[in-house]
Amino acid sequence: MKRPRLLLLLLPISLGVWTFQYNAVNESRTVIPLSEKHRGVCWVGSSKPLEGWELDTVAAAGVSHISQTPFGWQKDPLAPTIRWEKHSDRMWWGESSPGVIETTARAKEKGMQSLLKPHLWVKGAWPGKIEMQSEEDWAKWFEAYGEFITYYAALAQAQEIPLLCIGTELELTTHREEQWRELIKGIRKIYSGKLTYAANFTEYEKVAFWDDLDYIGVQAYFPLSEKNNPDKKSLVKGWNKQLKAIERVQRAFEKPVIFTEIGYCNTVDAAIEPWVWPNERKDVALSEAVQATCYEAFFEAVWQKDWLAGVYFWKWYPNPRDRQPDFTPQGKMAQQVMALHFLHPH
Repeated sequence: MKRPRLLLLLLPISLGVWTFQYNAVNESRTVIPLSEKHRGVCWVGSSKPLEGWELDTVAAAGVSHISQTPFGWQKDPLAPTIRWEKHSDRMWWGESSPGVIETTARAKEKGMQSLLKPHLWVKGAWPGKIEMQSEEDWAKWFEAYGEFITYYAALAQAQEIPLLCIGTELELTTHREEQWRELIKGIRKIYSGKLTYAANFTEYEKVAFWDDLDYIGVQAYFPLSEKNNPDKKSLVKGWNKQLKAIERVQRAFEKPVIFTEIGYCNTVDAAIEPWVWPNERKDVALSEAVQATCYEAFFEAVWQKDWLAGVYFWKWYPNPRDRQPDFTPQGKMAQQVMALHFLHPH
């Protein structure tokens, strides 16, 4: 949900694969102790190198994990060509490999781990529109995507990043089950951490290869209300309707669930279609209170579930911005709600 823009000269890096120890997920284990839950935010890669103070506020809010998002670019959702850092230096510093490496190291110094979440940016569309038109193009797309994702799997291995997301919202590709399973095998040959896939909330029930991954990942922009200015009771009721399907998938695969993204704008209509971009809400009344209530409803209805391994709130800027409306909880009532539950999880 970010737009890579600036032209930066990338530093030369080596992506030699390091070997490190990790604890494999026990596939029969579905109860995740609360203390292990990822208390996460989606970190926005900065345009310039970090000065050193940027992670202090997020650590102070009780965050234990940040997701980092390097981009690949697909000009046409119906064509199999993918470009990324290997082909172009048109990206923000924080989304480049040197930026990811530096941010990962600084986060570790603050006691935070990273989720590496490479993402395809599609011109004029979203990743859920990617769909090839022939078997030949499907083969080419998976070859290109495989090269893209294993490039970042090697980076994750070298930096000892414990969790890698192998794809985000690629809704019209995941029915190609065998090709995804082959892709996962290739990733595991070079990466020894844990794996997830970030399925759109309209997609996660259809994914058949959860058993090959360590976590069921959900982009949890579920509609929770049909009205502006909902109260917490109605939002919890909305969550309860969604939880039945999530729990059905979780029981079927016996894998813990991570909300790889979840977020709400500071607008009165935040819970109706949470996925709608801020620039499409310019005429909607602002409301910090509604955004905060959406956070409260999540923590009341979902956070204590034993199958939930963590959450990543969209989104957190290194340098706070005064854009209105926006998804970030920074400096708003929603940050207070998040910090309360992250700092005092019991």
